[in-house]
Amino acid sequence: MVSGGQSINISISVGKKVYFASDQHLGAPNDGESLIREKRFVKWLDEIKPDCQVLFLLGDLFDFWFEYKQVVPRGFVRVLGKLAELSDSGIQIYFFTGNHDLWMRDYLEKEIGITVFRDRQHFVINQKKFFIAHGDGLGPGDKGYKRMKKLFTNKVAQFFFYLLHPDFAVWLGINTSRKNKMISGAEDVKFLGEENEWLVQYVKRKLEKESHDYFIFGHRHLPMEIPIGNSVYINLGDWVSYFTYAVFDGNQLTLKRHISE
Repeated sequence: MVSGGQSINISISVGKKVYFASDQHLGAPNDGESLIREKRFVKWLDEIKPDCQVLFLLGDLFDFWFEYKQVVPRGFVRVLGKLAELSDSGIQIYFFTGNHDLWMRDYLEKEIGITVFRDRQHFVINQKKFFIAHGDGLGPGDKGYKRMKKLFTNKVAQFFFYLLHPDFAVWLGINTSRKNKMISGAEDVKFLGEENEWLVQYVKRKLEKESHDYFIFGHRHLPMEIPIGNSVYINLGDWVSYFTYAVFDGNQLTLKRHISE
């Protein structure tokens, strides 16, 4: 598990690209519908494999995730297997924990070789400066969620949850996540205007202190591409309603939608 620190430098090889995706929420709203979306996401991973050098997953891959020392939630074998395949083939995968998988420990790192971040991180990719995070709890608003996150990240609260039997704990977590909008991050998907978009305000404040070419977030569930000064704010949308992602070819970042045949 890695915390945000100094910039990580990446040079893209000729013919290769960097891909970004977020908020798959696998497991929601039920097992049947989740499986359909999981297969579609795995299909996309297969499609990008030939030219993908780096894959960024910006959180909430699962609608609920909690790791015990010897136990993880059942299911998701297709996506976990595909990510392992990509990692074994030499593709670098970076994962940012979201508000649904903030209880992740070291399973993805040890089993798949994914680098996991708990906080925002700076990258320099082909001399372009990227600021990357899931996006939860950033900006001036979202106060209800910020209070909830303090509880969820509290070590004492985590310890007592850990004491629950895994069958009950995972059942409780899944059902609470599906029902509670504050926990699930199911925000209003209407664009609120720049003055009311918390992450836009956050980007503007960051730009007062340091320059970046791109700010990339998930969490908001709404695909957005907003120029702010000489920078661009990208929200990746989700794989629940929009099936959107971003791709950087070394020169330009583009927001796209996956088309399912």
